[in-house]
Order: sequence, then C-alpha cells, then structure tokens
Amino acid sequence: MKQTVCLIGRPNVGKSSIFNRLVGEQKAIILDTPGITRDRIYGNVSYGDYNFLLIDTGGIDIDSGDFNKDIKAQAEIAINESDVIVFVVDGREELTQNDLAVRDMLVKTNKKVIVAVNKLDNKKLQDENIYNHYQLGFEYVMAVSAAHNIGIGDLLDEIVKDFKTEESEEEGILKFSIIGRPNVGKSSLINAILNEERVIVSDIAGTTRDAIDTRFTYEHEDYIVIDTAGMRKKGKIYESVEKYSLIRSLKAIERSDVCAIVINAEEGIIEHDKHIASYAIMAGKGVVLVVNKWDTVENPDEAIRKWKEDIANNFQFMPYVNIVFLSAKTHKRIHTLMPEIIKAYENNRKEINTSMLNNVINDATNLHEAPSYKGKRLKIFFVSQTGSKPPKFTFRVNDKSLVHFSYERYLENKIRESFDLRGTPIILQFKNRGKEEDE
Repeated sequence: MKQTVCLIGRPNVGKSSIFNRLVGEQKAIILDTPGITRDRIYGNVSYGDYNFLLIDTGGIDIDSGDFNKDIKAQAEIAINESDVIVFVVDGREELTQNDLAVRDMLVKTNKKVIVAVNKLDNKKLQDENIYNHYQLGFEYVMAVSAAHNIGIGDLLDEIVKDFKTEESEEEGILKFSIIGRPNVGKSSLINAILNEERVIVSDIAGTTRDAIDTRFTYEHEDYIVIDTAGMRKKGKIYESVEKYSLIRSLKAIERSDVCAIVINAEEGIIEHDKHIASYAIMAGKGVVLVVNKWDTVENPDEAIRKWKEDIANNFQFMPYVNIVFLSAKTHKRIHTLMPEIIKAYENNRKEINTSMLNNVINDATNLHEAPSYKGKRLKIFFVSQTGSKPPKFTFRVNDKSLVHFSYERYLENKIRESFDLRGTPIILQFKNRGKEEDE
C-alpha cells in the first residue's frame, strides 16, 4: 500500500523547491528521448522504511481568472487522492487572500493538513514569523527552508508519522494493471479477462481509491489484476483536467509488476497515451501495449501493418514493447494478452549470466568501437547485471564521460539482440573502474 501526499499553495511559495527536496535526485531510465514527458507532477519519496507518492500542484491564485479554474480543479483532484496534505506558505510574507482561499479548500477535507511555512532560513525568522500561521487553524505548523534544507527531516517525520510501512502484500503473485486514458475500454477488458478464465478466487478491496484488485487463476496459476477504470466524477473536473487523471494510474503503476497500456483502435494514438506509457517505463515496469476495440477495424490485416508503423513512430521510447490487438467486447484475440503479460513479467526479472553478457559486449565493441573524443576513446573493462525489476547492467569503463548517447543505445540494442528482454525497460549504468559510486 502506497500512501499519497500532495503539496498545495498559492504561487511562488516554494512548492516546487519542497517537491524537489523531498523527491531528491532521481535518475530516469530514459532521458531526453522523444515521447517521454518531462512534466513532473509527481515523484516517489523514500524515507526510512516508508515510501509514498508525492503530487505537486499549480499555484492557486483567485485573481487570475479562467486559467485558474483548471489549476483549482487539479488541486481538488490531488487533495481528493491524498492521505496527507502539505499546505505551503511563504514565511517571509503576511498571509494573503490566496492563502486563505487555499485554507478554505482544506478545512473541508477532514484530512491531515501540515502547514509548511517555507523560506524561514534562520532561528530569528522562525521565532518572528512562525506563530502568525497558527491563525490558519491547523494543528501542525512547521518552519522549513527548502533552499537551505532546514526542517525537511522534521516535515518528513510528521508526514509519515501515521503511515504503515509497506508490506509484501500478495508476495509472489504477478500483479498487473490495466491503465489508459478514459473510454478506451479498460473495464470491458478486465471483464473479458475474467470471463475468459471463468475462475475468480476473490475480490480484494483495492489499496487505491476506486480501484479493485481481483484475484483469478490462469492455467493453474494465481494472478491479480488492478482495475484503474473507476473515476469519481465531480462535475466536469475529471474530464476537463486530463493530466491529473493520471494520478490513479500512477498509484496503480507503482503497485504493479506489469502494466497493460490500453489504446482505443477507433480513435488512434494521442499524446496522453504516450504520457501514461512513459510513466510505466520510468517506473521500471514490464509493459504490454493493448490496442482495444479491434472489432471496429476494417481490413484488419492491412490495419495491423499501419498500426505497427504508427506505434513505432509514436512510442520510440519503448521499441521493445509487445503489441496485442484485441476486442474486449467480442473477446476476439483476448487469449493473446495473458501470455504477453507473463513474458513481460519474466523478462523484467531476468538474470543474465555474467560471462555470456561480457562475451556479447566484447563482440559488440570489436564490431563497432566507441567514437573517440579529444583523442580519448571509451574502453569497457567489464559488465555485470547489478539489479532486476527492471534489469540493470553496470559497465566498468576507463572514463564514463566518454559514453555517447548513441553508443549507449548501440550497446543496449546488442544486449537485446542476444537476450530476450522484450516487454521490459533496461538500465545501463557506467562507472569508472575502481570507483564504487558515480562521481
């Protein structure tokens, strides 16, 4: 179970600075690659034995007109999804009408609200300014400075105080989520999976709001499918703010071993499909791309060729993904889905023999040397697998600054050509020989 925390406040109070401080430096699996969104509305925070999802929100400004309606809607969705709310205010300024407007939103939630009084860089400022903020009416008021890392540990202690540590819930059972934007047929697909197998062991209350974990058997093995389709609709909020509809998918992604990303064959690929897929990749999960509503497609054989071209062009950041074309409504080709989910799961956990791995890399470097830079050339001494879920490979080299993006991709392709790693991202890490940590 992963708890969720959101940052709320007016503009320019330092929410992003606190977000970055709490999330810390996280290395994405893929950087600067077309199709991967860099719009960071969330991060994963690890603190001691606790892990939680942190949501950042736009600054709420009651004077900014129509634009702020979307910001306010985003904030309401984030609040609704959160277990703890961190209300960020500027400790160097008096409380404003915007601060009071945020306060009015939060008092109705009946959730734990921590007021983080930011920009209090020294004890004198803290002594002078902290007490003014108790008038907001919340029990927890804390002085912090994101810029100087003051009070951040205390803030984290208060955030996680009532959290439960993560347990190995349903350990050993493959958990996969059905994710995608609204109206692509996620619920119908889950129904089709369960009807196809005919055996439902039990329904388990989901640890994410409005999601259901269903346990079932397939070929004598137990599986859990996480349904993210249930969306509470509050007016038009959930339809108009598509970006924040990601939140429920993000929570499901974190709990999954494999993510089945559903696309609507009637509508084609849109940007939001790529955003959702990129989060699954950055979380290191196994992935399967599901093109649903295949019963609506004319000339399926010809359409498959075109779809594969479109997917290759739009999902350049995951060329290794397996694609399934099916119809949840008619159950056509539904039998092709589970084998791909299982394959993605197995490859995400795959362990590769060190000597075989080094043979592949040696052959690759002999076939195509790394380009030289200022008279120096990259030399790879040794490579080993240093992690799984997803597979992680560490290269010991003479100078990691000589690793060019294109050569890294070449090495990844050679690894993939030699070992079946379809359906999973992999991480390549380069370290200078003799150095235990990255410099």
